[in-house]
Amino acid sequence: MIGSLRGTVLERVEPTTVLIEVGDVGYLCVVTAPAWAELEPGTSVFLHVHHHLREDAESLYGFTDRAEKRMFAVLIGAHGVGPAMAMGILSVYSPTALLAIVASGDTGALTVVGGVGKKTAERLMIELKGRFDGLEIGSGTGGAHSATADVREALSALGYAPEEIRETLRQLGGRVEGLGSSEAMLRDALTLLGARRAG
Repeated sequence: MIGSLRGTVLERVEPTTVLIEVGDVGYLCVVTAPAWAELEPGTSVFLHVHHHLREDAESLYGFTDRAEKRMFAVLIGAHGVGPAMAMGILSVYSPTALLAIVASGDTGALTVVGGVGKKTAERLMIELKGRFDGLEIGSGTGGAHSATADVREALSALGYAPEEIRETLRQLGGRVEGLGSSEAMLRDALTLLGARRAG
């Protein structure tokens, strides 16, 4: 079982998949969208790896920090959440933001994730509440959640379509803690939306 990879990024094969050379061996590893954007060919990388085994295949899922790997394991343990959906969730929300979303019952926040509709989000919320009880990953969850919720509501009030909002929040990578505030996140979101409509 592979627990981690330290090597050089050879190429970004497709969105969310990178080829990493360790010694003289190449490993295909699925990563989150924000990590994929940062892992340019030629860069050195260390990833915490989840080695996922199935009867017909095995896959590597890589994370830049241990908290993401731990959250991935919790997510795929939930009914109806496979590796692809778990990676989709972690591509939009950091572990601390996700904990806050589930703790507050913000079902709408889950629908920002591609492939998660209202009914799926409601089922996921129930499933994850039980799994997240007593789980602590990092700190500062409240601010992360409120920024995302505030921006989603503001963009909706401005007349942007749900799909536009979902794609914009996905592009921001869900790393709301790093943006500092709802105002900063909204400013970045409007910049992205403006550039997309102008193009």
